Amino acid sequence: MSRPVALVALTRGDATRARHLAARLPEAELHLPTRLAGPGEHGFARATERLRHLFREGRAIVGFCAAGILVRALAPVLGDKRREPPVLAVSADGRHLVVLLGAHRGGEALARRLAPLLEAVPVTTARGSAALDDPPAGFVAVLPPDAATFLRAVAEGEPLRLEDPGDLLPATVRAALAVDPAAPRTLAVDWRALAPAGGRLVWHPRVLAVGVGTVRGAPPEAVTALVERTLAEAGLAPAAVACVVSIDRRMDEPAIHAVAGRLGVPARFFTAEELAAEAPRVSDPSAVVARAVGTPSVAEAAALRAVGPDGTLVVPKRREAVATCAVARAPSPLDPARIGRPRGMVRLVGIGPGDPARLTREAEAALAAAEHLVGYRRYLELLGPRTAGKRLHPFALGEELDRCRHALTLAAAGGDVALVCSGDAGIYAMASPLLELLAVAEDPAWRRVDLRIVPGITAMQAAAAASGAPLGHDFCVLSLSDLLTPRSVIRARAEAAARAGFVLALYNPAARGRRGPLREVLAVLARHRPPETPVVVARRLGREGEEILVTTLAELDPETVDMETVLLVGNPASRRLVLGGRTLVVTPRGYRP
Repeated sequence: MSRPVALVALTRGDATRARHLAARLPEAELHLPTRLAGPGEHGFARATERLRHLFREGRAIVGFCAAGILVRALAPVLGDKRREPPVLAVSADGRHLVVLLGAHRGGEALARRLAPLLEAVPVTTARGSAALDDPPAGFVAVLPPDAATFLRAVAEGEPLRLEDPGDLLPATVRAALAVDPAAPRTLAVDWRALAPAGGRLVWHPRVLAVGVGTVRGAPPEAVTALVERTLAEAGLAPAAVACVVSIDRRMDEPAIHAVAGRLGVPARFFTAEELAAEAPRVSDPSAVVARAVGTPSVAEAAALRAVGPDGTLVVPKRREAVATCAVARAPSPLDPARIGRPRGMVRLVGIGPGDPARLTREAEAALAAAEHLVGYRRYLELLGPRTAGKRLHPFALGEELDRCRHALTLAAAGGDVALVCSGDAGIYAMASPLLELLAVAEDPAWRRVDLRIVPGITAMQAAAAASGAPLGHDFCVLSLSDLLTPRSVIRARAEAAARAGFVLALYNPAARGRRGPLREVLAVLARHRPPETPVVVARRLGREGEEILVTTLAELDPETVDMETVLLVGNPASRRLVLGGRTLVVTPRGYRP
């Protein structure tokens, strides 16, 4: 299924036109002001914020609004034109569909597709249907030393001499070029290593697949050097490589990912059964390898599998002490997304206390990149429009291990998974149980996934920010839930923290039918802290109904505390102060004003 195209409208009339298009465009997704959004439509409070979010996510945008609104909203986030999505604007009278950005990255094609549905005329200001410095998918441009002069001359209509021995240039691009065999400037389309020269621009088609086999723990620099020598000695362009491929049991091998990283391409993997099916095509099968991994060839078989039945082996297996390497060529540019499977990834994403404004840029990028979102149902709901286009896997409270297992299983199958946690993933959240599951390796495939932990703003940080500087000096964090920790241990830890003079951040302080631990810890603190010790009661942080109360140890009413509350209890030096009508808390560190 195509990635959703975001249709953004701001007024009631434009919303009607956007819905008209959405009804005819299967992958359309409507984004409207909250007051206009209906069931299944994505509401927003601030158009600028929503437009920037969609753009950063790489989503094609069609704006039913003034072009100036789109320009002003997106100008601060513009960067590399080679990676940014198309942005189109529908004119006020609905008669024109203007490509503002990304004409050569799908914008023109999208405009041509949508124009008949809107009964509009597609409009682009880009020159030509292909930019020579920004070739279509599957090709990489290598510019000549006189690139500026070359590109200017072609833009002004000067013809090109075309060298395309493999007949790989797309017909649509060929039709848009003015070709003259006698022209002084050349466009060369070749997978071989052609050095750019004055008057010659090279497009390398990504038709090569590099197969790699390694011993476990092979030095990445040695394997990378082997691949680079292999390509150089065969006269093959590294830019023509579409992917690095191997067997799935090496999915977590750093050397293979180092090779892919050096070449700037994805690594993809096949099962032993898939590689064994290529045995009739390989040049050097090995019985030893077959006994070890279930296929008589890894490097050659993987390269041949990647290029398909019509591909050919152009560099037979080269063997060194720690690795093997082979190269195969496909008859047309390869799409790595259709080859084997990637190394799956689990990102443990801390989304903060709930307010979207407190989602870190790193967390936002991780959510945008993920295909699957796994988490407690309420946390997924807090993400709002960031779940658009994702596969959601909601779980109930208390199903933490089930969440981890599900996320790992999705990733082991090649999925890109975000396991969503409130606050920070490593603090009373999912990082600990997930790592414990990996340690016992219930499924060996789980240990091959790529694991990333994305930090988030914690509830105690949000509570501290809302109440001054209660964590200005040494502090400790304690959970009062006795579901996993014996109450005696909680009391002992509270006693130690109170004796040491730490400020305390208390998580999970109380629940319906569970107030005993809170009362016991408050009794411990009362023996070591004066009754006027400040206490911050922070409830529903970052969510509707947020409450921040500053009280004292003596005045704190445990009945007002629940599982949506975080308590910050000052140390003997902490004090309250009133500024601008607000009661704040500060814990001095020792500076002398």
